[in-house]
Amino acid sequence: MNDFRTGKATNELAREVVSLGKELGLTVATAESLTAGLIAATLAQIPGSSAVLQGGVISYSNEVKAQVLGVSETLLATHGSVDGEVARAMAVGAQARCQSSVAVSATGVAGPDPHDGKDVGTVFLGYAHEAGSGFVEYCFAGTREEIRNQSTDAALTLLLSTLRSETPQVDAAM
Repeated sequence: MNDFRTGKATNELAREVVSLGKELGLTVATAESLTAGLIAATLAQIPGSSAVLQGGVISYSNEVKAQVLGVSETLLATHGSVDGEVARAMAVGAQARCQSSVAVSATGVAGPDPHDGKDVGTVFLGYAHEAGSGFVEYCFAGTREEIRNQSTDAALTLLLSTLRSETPQVDAAM
């Protein structure tokens, strides 16, 4: 599988995250809904990832988003789980819960049906680091598996930007 923007293979992106994290002495965490642990699992496949991957939370349900990650129940009730601010709060929660340098989160609709009024392929990735937090919105196409894989690639690319403390590029979004 190749990243939708860079053409890099998923494992190459994961290797870059692990290498850069080690070089900078930074750790990462994930909070995953639609990817259900795929981002963390991809990182964990890389030798030496234990020096960088602090942990991850699979927050498929709103209860876990609220109780484990600290996402506001009001935010979830008002905007639903597929929302940029929810993604941001998930990343902030993962960073705090796992005590990591940076965190990335993924929430969205992999299909086959729309959810919370959002179309299939709508994905929000959140990020958190010492300089702040934010989110990026994407619209992916394909099967459920393809959308989850594209989300993982985008999250790894976002992790690289976040590790570099760069403002994530949104040129490929929507």
